[in-house]
Amino acid sequence: MVRPLAPPLEAADLDRIRGAVSAALTGFLEEQRTTLAGMAPALTPVVDEVCALADGGKRLRPLFAYWGWRGVTEDVRGPAEDEAAVLRAVAALEFVHASALVHDDVMDGALTRRGRPATHVGFAARHGDGGLSGDGEAFGVGAAILVGDLALVWSDELLRRSGISAPALARARSVWDTMRTEVTAGQYLDLLRAAGGLPGAQGALTVARYKSAGYTVQRPLQLGAAIAGAGPRAADVYTAVGLPLGEAFQLRDDVLGVFGDPAVTGKSADDDLREGKQTLLVALAEEAADDAGRRLLRSCLGNPDCGAEQLDALRRLMEDTGARARVEERIAERTATARRAIADAPIADEARAALDALAVAATSRTA
Repeated sequence: MVRPLAPPLEAADLDRIRGAVSAALTGFLEEQRTTLAGMAPALTPVVDEVCALADGGKRLRPLFAYWGWRGVTEDVRGPAEDEAAVLRAVAALEFVHASALVHDDVMDGALTRRGRPATHVGFAARHGDGGLSGDGEAFGVGAAILVGDLALVWSDELLRRSGISAPALARARSVWDTMRTEVTAGQYLDLLRAAGGLPGAQGALTVARYKSAGYTVQRPLQLGAAIAGAGPRAADVYTAVGLPLGEAFQLRDDVLGVFGDPAVTGKSADDDLREGKQTLLVALAEEAADDAGRRLLRSCLGNPDCGAEQLDALRRLMEDTGARARVEERIAERTATARRAIADAPIADEARAALDALAVAATSRTA
């Protein structure tokens, strides 16, 4: 029998958690600013960049991890952990995310991120503004790789220094290590697919599974459960929620990357097309297109010189072939699967309500 959902949480409850995560990040980064400035004042822009990447955002990954922790019922929970420490621990997920964004933008040649220049673009501009010698673009790429690496290093440090107990930290490390391995492997699979490997719709879904779905929902939920002291059963329950929901989240991101409003998403709706992202949208359009449509895809997708008219033609192709409609259907189906799993899960009612609200927000968003 499907369990009824508890009354929905007030927005203030989610805002409180987001605020605590932001405070943890701000405090940690101020410490790092002092450390790096003491090494050399020239390092301040590096901290500033990580601050900009960590600022704002939806905080979905820490929210999933927090409610994964709160969802573990008392009968299977280990010794109690301090909530403030748990919030600092899950805040570390934002640095993993920042690292992935920076490296992804380098690999894709993206120009913007969250309404500002992508990290490699910003550092290339800094190279020019400072009258530095050498190739500005190479400097920007090198700096961005290091910024991404530093964010990943800091994710480990914040988790370790969060204040959760030693047993909880040891349990968390197993999930943490798996998550970081998966997202890095997923980035490689994305590169491989862009080069012609992992073809077709299944290839696109494989990339989405490891590059985004796991570290967005499944592993954060399991991280929270591990901190709480839950056993393998909780990990399985959260996999049933996290994998379909993570996939739906990524597919929504793909749709917004092509059809979203730049004023809301913070990036051009042309970038994914010019970068040639091999999403499920593209795979389904290619499968259903006629010869003219496939020629359009070959000539324009991934071509930075394509103009607005050609890019609009690509969008129409995705509409006319039914690719966009099929992706929307899959988003709806995967979201429904995740919400059923949430409703049936043996978790605390307050967590059930929060996770259901997050499932809707993550898959119906406009940014």
